[in-house]
Amino acid sequence: MTIIEKTNPNKTARIAAILYLLMVPLGFFGYMYVPSILKVPGDAAATVQNIINSGLLYRLSIVSALTVQIINIFLVIVLYKLLKAVNKTHALFMVIFLLIGTPIAMLSQLNLVAALLLSNGVGYLQAFTAEQLQAQVMLFLDLHRHGAYIAGIFFGLWLFPMGYLVFKSGFLPRILGILLMIGCFGYLIDSFAYFLDPSFKEIVMFTFWGEILFPLWLLIKGVNVEQWEKRMLVSG
Repeated sequence: MTIIEKTNPNKTARIAAILYLLMVPLGFFGYMYVPSILKVPGDAAATVQNIINSGLLYRLSIVSALTVQIINIFLVIVLYKLLKAVNKTHALFMVIFLLIGTPIAMLSQLNLVAALLLSNGVGYLQAFTAEQLQAQVMLFLDLHRHGAYIAGIFFGLWLFPMGYLVFKSGFLPRILGILLMIGCFGYLIDSFAYFLDPSFKEIVMFTFWGEILFPLWLLIKGVNVEQWEKRMLVSG
C-alpha cells in the first residue's frame, strides 16, 4: 500500500480545520476578553483588585492561552502532512516559523503568572509597599503584551509559506492563499509598528480573513483529492 493510499487528505484537512477553529474561542477568551475586563489602563490599584477578585478567571485565561499554543503544535504538523505535497521546503519553513513563535508566546505567559503572584502579595513580597507591588503588576502585564507582539512576528511569518503553498497547490482555492499571505503582512506591520509607536492601531483585524476562511473551507469543502494525489505523485 502506497503513502497516497494510506492517506485520506480530506480527513487530514478536517482535523486541521477543527484544530484551527478550536483556537478561535480559546484565543479570544485568553488573549482578548479576560485582559479587556481585568486591566484598567492607568489604574494599577483597580487592575490589581480585579485580578484578586477574579483569580479563577485570570488563571483560566492563562490556561486558555497555553492551550492555544499546544494546539498550534499539532496544527502545524497536520498542515505539513497536507501541504508538503506542494513543496516540502516551503512546508518546512511553515513549521519552523510557527514552532519559533509558539514557545515565545508560552513563555510570555510567565509575565501573567508574575503579575498574579504580585497581586496576591505572598509572604516574601511583604518587603514591597502596596504601590510598588501594583506598579510591578502593570510592568509585567505590559511585558506580556510586548511578548505577544514578538511572537506575532512569527505567527505572521508562518502564514506566508502556508499561503504560498495553498496558492500553488491546485487542490485548494488560490484566493485562500492570497488572503493568508496578506495576513502575514498584517501581523508583521502590527508587531513592528507597536515597537515603533505603541499607539498604532492594529490592522490584523482587517487581514485575518484568511485564517477564518481557510479552516472553514477545509472543514466544509475539504480538498480536491484528485489534484492532491497528483501533487503527491510528483513530490514523491
